[in-house]
Amino acid sequence: MTLDDLRVFVAVCAAGNLSAVARDLSCSQSAVSQHVKRLERETGLVLLERRPRGVLPTRAGRILHRAATEGIAGLDAALRQLDDLRRGVGGTVRIATGATTVRHFMAAGVAAFRARHPEAALQFETAGSSRRCLEAVRTHAADLAWVTIGPPLEGVEQRASCELPWVLAVHAGDPLAGRETIAPDDLAGIRHIELPAHSTSRVHLEMHLERHGVRLTSSTGVADWDTALLLAELGLGHAILPALPGWGGGKGEVRLIPIPGLPPLTAGWAARRWDALTPLAIEFAETVLDHLRR
Repeated sequence: MTLDDLRVFVAVCAAGNLSAVARDLSCSQSAVSQHVKRLERETGLVLLERRPRGVLPTRAGRILHRAATEGIAGLDAALRQLDDLRRGVGGTVRIATGATTVRHFMAAGVAAFRARHPEAALQFETAGSSRRCLEAVRTHAADLAWVTIGPPLEGVEQRASCELPWVLAVHAGDPLAGRETIAPDDLAGIRHIELPAHSTSRVHLEMHLERHGVRLTSSTGVADWDTALLLAELGLGHAILPALPGWGGGKGEVRLIPIPGLPPLTAGWAARRWDALTPLAIEFAETVLDHLRR
């Protein structure tokens, strides 16, 4: 049983597919299978259940997967600390973020943290959705992730930190621009600029609009909230967005109209285990929150 065997096995359990892991590792599916078979020979147990569309860990496989995941995470953390010592830095914090997260939620906190710890290394991994940020944490690719809080995910702890009310972004010349608030029922006829498919924010929005009997139609889609705001400012449609820090009530050619009838979106930090984070990572998370609350 080698460390490579365990790493490949963990990857197979996460992907649920031998060929996908083979592509990621640039090797043959047979080579991936050999790693798993070696572990099965040494344990004397079947670790993976073969199915038509992939594989699933058996009961024995789940036991080994949990142990291997924690062991590899600890070893990787130790190797990062050794690398920090070799490079003469004071530690590394890896953060998974969405496209707009650093600008709207972290800017002041990052600057304050950097001023206190100029020797620390900050590594930001940009992901296109909260789901991918959570996956980065779950697979040890990141220590922390700033996400839209969603359903529980096995192996990840989420902590709600702030609530983001929904607003309708419209061009200043739009007939709706003079409204002080807007009701969910009034959204049925807007030229909607839709959020990314399957994103937590879009699922949240559509779920609550359905309760009002509202189904949005759209001919325009975006990958992030800032782009949606820009398109609304250009008069290319209406965007239903969480009110991000720094946006205020809108400026220039865009107006942000509150939608009090929709429950706010919740955002916050995620980590595999809070009690396993390094003191540096915990301080970074707390610094960001301190400045965000101000």
